[in-house]
Amino acid sequence: MKIVGVDVWVVTVPMRTAFTSSFETKTGNTRTVLRLRTDEGVDGWGETMWGAPTAALVRQLAPILIGRSPYELERFHADTHMLPFFHGYLGYAAKAGIDVACWDLIGTAAGRPVYELLGGRVRDRVPLTALVTRADAGEVAPADLPGALAEHTAAVVGEYGFTAVKLKGSTDPDGDVAILRAIRAALPRIRLRVDPNAAWSVPDTLRLGGALQELSLEYLEDPVVGIEGMATVRTRLGIPLCTNMCVVRFEEFAPAVRAGAVDVIHGDVFKWGGIAANKALAAHCDTFGLGMNLHSGGELGISTAAHLALAASTPALRYAIDSMYYLHADDLVTEPFALTDAALPVPAGPGLGVTVDEEKLARYGEPA
Repeated sequence: MKIVGVDVWVVTVPMRTAFTSSFETKTGNTRTVLRLRTDEGVDGWGETMWGAPTAALVRQLAPILIGRSPYELERFHADTHMLPFFHGYLGYAAKAGIDVACWDLIGTAAGRPVYELLGGRVRDRVPLTALVTRADAGEVAPADLPGALAEHTAAVVGEYGFTAVKLKGSTDPDGDVAILRAIRAALPRIRLRVDPNAAWSVPDTLRLGGALQELSLEYLEDPVVGIEGMATVRTRLGIPLCTNMCVVRFEEFAPAVRAGAVDVIHGDVFKWGGIAANKALAAHCDTFGLGMNLHSGGELGISTAAHLALAASTPALRYAIDSMYYLHADDLVTEPFALTDAALPVPAGPGLGVTVDEEKLARYGEPA
């Protein structure tokens, strides 16, 4: 089986409500979708982060894919190993989109789900974390924000049964702590997390240390910038720290371990450059006694299926994963995943186990 064609689209799918973090507010997610066509008439689908810049890199890589077998993944990654050096996250994202499409091809051709090719299922359903942002409060006075968000969070937990909640933090650490206190009062048993995306300073984080300790956080995600800042906070406060920012490449793993900077590392098929890279990350985390979770960059159905295959086959992923999937107003697959009891089912069909709805692909996207 040889690859004979590469099709690429840029798609934007709306979200049900706005999503606010410390650096942006967005009402939809823009992704790159690709299809690998083969001489045997079997297609493989991939979806990855960002839009036009990533799509352009996929197009740039297309000529080296033509005539190759999708099974030659090690060769592909070796031949493109400098792409992230020159293009950063965009390089990882482009490689990952192709990597996932190849896995979909391999599984489809074999008639087996991707998770079986990765070692088999250790779980049938993957639990998700409730994601809460300031935008969820609607138009309320600043003084009413903590109470409004706590009420919203309790309603979401009641509707879906979440056991973990993550607040997307802001540049206002005191305000974030006030919101966390309100959520903790409303949901005393919930596993609670906050992610300011490194928008807090080290002094502010240490100043608020007592209040943060009282919240009994499952972990504090990227409160400050860099390995040294994270190590200072972790040493002084004793709160478990998670990162999706100071360890995002294997070159950063050893320095973070030596510094004692983190307790949990977020993997991501699309930020780390593919499925095998995340399997390697899981092995690193197991070896050094660190936890591992999955970051969400706004995955739609295709890339959610890839994350579910990874989570289903990776024992190290013991946390309720981040996923923005349930926040979208629509999807690109014919049978969208149903969130029940705070978990998504692992698709059991061949390959990624999803079928792309090409009418919706045309509605939300355009060829790149």
